[in-house]
Amino acid sequence: MRSIRKTLARSAALNAVYHKLREGALSAVCHVSPTLMTRLRYREVWNRWPDLENPVTFDEKLLWLNFYWRHPLKTICGDKYTLRDHVERIGLGHLLPRVYGVYESAEAIDFEALPPEFVLKCSHGSRCNVFCRDKTALDHRQTRRDLNRWLATDYSRLLGELHYAAMKPRILCEEFLDDGTGELPTDYKLYCCNGRVHCTLVCSGRTPNGSARFDYRDLSWNPLPYGQNGYASGHRMPRPRSYDELVAAAEKLAAPFPFVRVDCYCIGTRVVLGEMTFTPSACVDATHSLVATQTLGELIRLPEKLVPR
Repeated sequence: MRSIRKTLARSAALNAVYHKLREGALSAVCHVSPTLMTRLRYREVWNRWPDLENPVTFDEKLLWLNFYWRHPLKTICGDKYTLRDHVERIGLGHLLPRVYGVYESAEAIDFEALPPEFVLKCSHGSRCNVFCRDKTALDHRQTRRDLNRWLATDYSRLLGELHYAAMKPRILCEEFLDDGTGELPTDYKLYCCNGRVHCTLVCSGRTPNGSARFDYRDLSWNPLPYGQNGYASGHRMPRPRSYDELVAAAEKLAAPFPFVRVDCYCIGTRVVLGEMTFTPSACVDATHSLVATQTLGELIRLPEKLVPR
């Protein structure tokens, strides 16, 4: 399988077709059995079946939490809209980005009433964002088409991330965060195990299509060998001035959970919360090194099962 993927990677067209067919096949399997689908994805990446009876690695424990610890707060905090009320309740409302509008359909958006720069995002999934830096250049028809397609997508049925199932699809219009670099702002993803920050994944040089430079740092801002060869950029990455505040906020948000990744931005000295992620890479991350998946797995203490009847 790895040799096939390497061959496909040499042809952009073949690679696109492969990923489209693969996505459709996995989604079809997921409709029948999310457990089987995730087991197949795990075996494809790690060349063995996951052990969900006695999980050890990071991915195994994420899969276990996805299937067997279905606390309702995961859905509340995973939904970018309902997350806002929770953040206000625990005294961290100052971390929230400004919101210009909330919509249940793309047709409800009044583009004329929006500021020159903004971000449109769906509240119930991932990678469903429109970054607008110039309202006059935005293709309204294509934007509405994309947003309506994302609204109609049940993300729990794509890759088996079960906490998405109970989310009501909405569109949020938020402020465009500008850190002065001319790029999308650096994304700081804090990995929290049982309420404590262990490390930060720094995503810099981000583009709207999801590419970026990736680097892991420990709490003292030393590099960590958590990416596969070629994944860590080696790019010089200064420690944010607000990193201590970032860590304190992430640990307060993460306190109820065995694992969550808290994604934030630092705009000058201002910390802005992006989202809370419970199933990064849908629980199977091919970019992690063996050191990462073993170390992170050891840090997560699994709770008693909690599965709704």
